[in-house]
Amino acid sequence: MPAKDKLIIALDVETPSKALGLVKELRSVAGMFKVGSQLFTAAGPQIVRDIIALDSKVFLDLKFHDIPHQVAGAARSAAELGVTLFTIHASGGSEMMQRAVEAVAEVGNKTTKVLAISVLTSIDAGILAQIGVSSTPTESVIKLVKLAEGVGVDGVVASPQEIETIRAAIPNPNFLIVTPGIRPTQNESADQKRVATPAAAISAGASYLVVGRPITGATDPVAAAQQIVAEMQYAESSQTKGTVP
Repeated sequence: MPAKDKLIIALDVETPSKALGLVKELRSVAGMFKVGSQLFTAAGPQIVRDIIALDSKVFLDLKFHDIPHQVAGAARSAAELGVTLFTIHASGGSEMMQRAVEAVAEVGNKTTKVLAISVLTSIDAGILAQIGVSSTPTESVIKLVKLAEGVGVDGVVASPQEIETIRAAIPNPNFLIVTPGIRPTQNESADQKRVATPAAAISAGASYLVVGRPITGATDPVAAAQQIVAEMQYAESSQTKGTVP
């Protein structure tokens, strides 16, 4: 897969017109676009259809977390919309995740993949302690990832810091790791606490990188995206040559 196809641009913007403007501007330099809760709440499922109509792929990041019946229905709707990736919370448990996987299979859309959310990149050990979780972020991630993989989920969303540990725990090379918390060199981490550069994440084994503000908030979004793709390509080239970027 070309490096640019591994780049997912987060459309965390206020209006569908702004989102579609970014898709038109950036679809030649990125492989997919993320529609999250802000945009989906403002625009509804039509924004997904409009992005797909522009010959672009959609990562629907709504993080479904409910009783199994409700999540199965949401998963079915996501597959029927034609999204490439969508998210559910692994903390919803094995039955909830399995029902989502089964719902996608029932639709018969083989291009839609289910991703489980492990531990959000905004959460660190201190926040886990606040909500009564005594394990470290990495320990929590691995427990949830194994649970997800065991019921047939296609992959997970995890921070750059857990990629190598997940690859060691899950031997299946086709298991997807979608990685937010990507910040190019000399870019502030904002509200995400577990971050890495594009090159470091690709070298660790990420399948896709999710990048938002460093691209969409840049003076020249196309140039910003191209710089990130260049960093990804450098990492892949270094891996081929057996060197560390």
